[in-house]
Amino acid sequence: MVPFGLLLFAYHYLEVLASRGTRPALEPLITELTGAFVGGVLFFPVRRFVRRLPLTRSNWPHRLPVYVLSILVLGPVATTLMWGARAMLFPLAGLGPYDYGVMPLRYLMELPLQAIWLTGVFVAIHVYDALEASRVREVRAAQLEGSLARAQLRNLRLQLQPHFLFNALNTISATMYDDPAAADEMLDQLSELLRASLRTAQSDEVPLGEELALLDRYLALLHARFGSRLEVDLQLDPEAAGALVPSLFLQPLVENAIRHGNAERAGRGAIAVRARRDGEKLILEVEDDGPGDQGSLDRTPERQESGLGLSATAERLRLLYGEAQTFSAGNGERGGFVVRACLPFRTIEGATA
Repeated sequence: MVPFGLLLFAYHYLEVLASRGTRPALEPLITELTGAFVGGVLFFPVRRFVRRLPLTRSNWPHRLPVYVLSILVLGPVATTLMWGARAMLFPLAGLGPYDYGVMPLRYLMELPLQAIWLTGVFVAIHVYDALEASRVREVRAAQLEGSLARAQLRNLRLQLQPHFLFNALNTISATMYDDPAAADEMLDQLSELLRASLRTAQSDEVPLGEELALLDRYLALLHARFGSRLEVDLQLDPEAAGALVPSLFLQPLVENAIRHGNAERAGRGAIAVRARRDGEKLILEVEDDGPGDQGSLDRTPERQESGLGLSATAERLRLLYGEAQTFSAGNGERGGFVVRACLPFRTIEGATA
């Protein structure tokens, strides 16, 4: 309000100078600043009035007369306050008594200007409140969407844990009668693996090093069963070591490669796990040496379950990274089946910055 009052003061004083008048500078200064001051004081009750009785599409015919009445009341109040302030300040500034003229005519003259000003304030408050309400709705929608995404992630993560445990126990059961010593070693590895998985199960993302440590526990479990008949080639880019990856991400993909590669089918097989940095992207791949996806010829329950597992993995990536990730699964160029995930390259430091 004060800058607006100073602008009006400059306008009126320059008008006096342009017409060769001798009006003192303090006179228009006090006049316009008191007008701005009264406008600022009345703004707060006007805002409270508008927010208690806002105009909407359904109630405006009933409330519009109340707004008209408020203008008829607040307009004269503003004129009275300006007159009182100027009557006090003019003598203090050495300008003599303040003469506002014939007051009934002054009230009538000022009312149209006060009505225009109050209408502008009414509209501005309605517009501001509407924009603020829209912003609040967007924030709440974003929070709700984030909460829903986190709930979905928790559900997907919880699905992985019993699925992995059941498969591990089935593996131990299949080995128990043929090689009790190997089964006993597998139980030890399973207990260590469960302890490690519980440490990361509450996090959506973990450093790649922690994910690989968990994978090592799982591979130790497999080596107790397959021995040298299973070859696992870990191809790790040192630059990717500190990258964040979804927790319990690699183990289900390796498990899938075991079940559908030659290791499960022929008793001997090879799996490649690759992690590398490509600029601002992290590339993760798991490749088996099996027959790959044979389309309609391979519709066994195991392959269908694998498809569901890959779908759940793809959904996790979508919830975590949105459009910043890509996920693909299909036959490799040299045979076998390749699962590839391209994720944003992020580290703990970058995520917390």
